[in-house]
Amino acid sequence: SVFPRAPNRTASDHQPDNQLQSHAHAPIRPPASTPMSTASADVGDAGDGASSAAAAPAGRRIPPASSMPWVRNLRRFVGTGAGLGSEALMELETKRILLEIFKERQRKSAEAGSIPSFYKKKPEDGSISNRVQRLAKYRFLKKQSELLLNADDLDAMWVCLRENCVIDDATGAEKMNYEDFCHIATVCTEQIGQKCKRFFSPSNFMKFEKDDSGRIAILPFYLYVMRTVSLTQARIDMSELDEDSDGFLQPHEMEAYIRGLIPNLAQLRDMPSAFVQMYCRIAARKFFFFCDPHRRGTKLDF
Repeated sequence: SVFPRAPNRTASDHQPDNQLQSHAHAPIRPPASTPMSTASADVGDAGDGASSAAAAPAGRRIPPASSMPWVRNLRRFVGTGAGLGSEALMELETKRILLEIFKERQRKSAEAGSIPSFYKKKPEDGSISNRVQRLAKYRFLKKQSELLLNADDLDAMWVCLRENCVIDDATGAEKMNYEDFCHIATVCTEQIGQKCKRFFSPSNFMKFEKDDSGRIAILPFYLYVMRTVSLTQARIDMSELDEDSDGFLQPHEMEAYIRGLIPNLAQLRDMPSAFVQMYCRIAARKFFFFCDPHRRGTKLDF
């Protein structure tokens, strides 16, 4: 046969088996040389600690033994924290990742609410939405016009500036320091009203050049107020001509704006009526040529 045959065992070969069986049924007695004392428990604990230290990995530290066995076993199982299961670590990592994703989505949602929309469908002509938009625009522009200073208010401000300023001995210019500036603001507010108060802010005072004494000239400040009022009034007039309220003027809207300025211009008020339309068209095209050099479109931003 292919497999070798087992050798035949004699009666003498079975004798060790019988001895093992007889020893198995015999009671286990402690050796006579081992003293039965209270120190045996300490020796056993020390033996357990030595065996566990031998079985533990070389880089793992075994905590000291405790008087209670279950505490010692729990410490041996947990160790220094490196013995946590991979499932627990995976669960903690998953929770951390999900929390980060949730916070990121909340942040994006908050930012999405502050981003303006780039396209809004315009209401149809004659619709209720279009009428409401025109009415709201009219009331808004009227309110902005009421907040502007008129010619009488500007004259009263100039009088207040000259009465409360200081003459510079070196240059003869009329100047005022910050204390005079605040006093003039109080006087103008009493005479003109609250609409002039926004020009007397500390930031406006810091815009102008100051001398060694910290004073500014009243003339540049007054010119700044006049130009600000004129620019705001021009934007209000252009907004009234903006039919679709998109912040841009088309060529025919710009022509209408120039036509409204002609009666107030001394050099153009006596122009022949037959040439007014042609002049407005030429002036509007010149505005578009200089204000839109890249030819981005047929609308002028104001």
